Amino acid sequence: MLWRPREDVQTPPIGDRDLEHLYAYPPGLTRPFVQVNFVSSLDGAVSVDGRSAALGNPADKRVFALGRDLADVVLVGAGTANAEGYRGVKATEVRAERRARLGLSPVPPIAVVTARCSIAPTSPLVTDTTTPPIILTTSAAPPDRLTALIDAGADVVLAGDSRVDLHAALSALDDRGLRRIDCEGGPTLFGALIDEDLVDVLCVTYAPLLAGGGAGRIAFGPFPDAPRAMSLDSVLEHDSALLLRYRRA
Repeated sequence: MLWRPREDVQTPPIGDRDLEHLYAYPPGLTRPFVQVNFVSSLDGAVSVDGRSAALGNPADKRVFALGRDLADVVLVGAGTANAEGYRGVKATEVRAERRARLGLSPVPPIAVVTARCSIAPTSPLVTDTTTPPIILTTSAAPPDRLTALIDAGADVVLAGDSRVDLHAALSALDDRGLRRIDCEGGPTLFGALIDEDLVDVLCVTYAPLLAGGGAGRIAFGPFPDAPRAMSLDSVLEHDSALLLRYRRA
């Protein structure tokens, strides 16, 4: 992974501590801080054959892992969690030294946004984890699903009536001391966060691919009252892929 300001300038690969500094959350947070991570093709596709993995590269995977290293909690929509085969974060998947140094728990829990409580109690998110998942759902979810997840050990939070109230959901995470929020998608959740003006940082990797087809874009949902202004914070390049980080302006 290189800084590449010009073709004729060669710089050494960026080290772990420098990368950590670039992607760090602000110190002394007093509210939930949402950092969203996505990968996209050059022509705007969010996936290839329904999954995002084909768009990734080693540098993108390194930043993805760093996002989990630095977070109190991983936030994801149920559709993405089910499609990508999510399970609980393993201790071997995060840097124990880094999390201990930053005063974080050994592994971040995964919080799933699902209005209808559409995570099965047999899902690896529930059965293959050392930290119970947090299910952010609504009072309209089928009671049998709520009961089954609670009985399976999930931390179930009612945040809204028929749709998940994201302000209430983030407040519930805040109540649990989880303010550094690493959102891994999907597009519907990202679109809802944009609509509610809850995105503090966007980390987006542009893969050097033209995917074509009918894949969606990284955000999907209602138009906000106004576009949300962002300010470019850093640019990294690796094998023609661009890794961009934008902060709330």
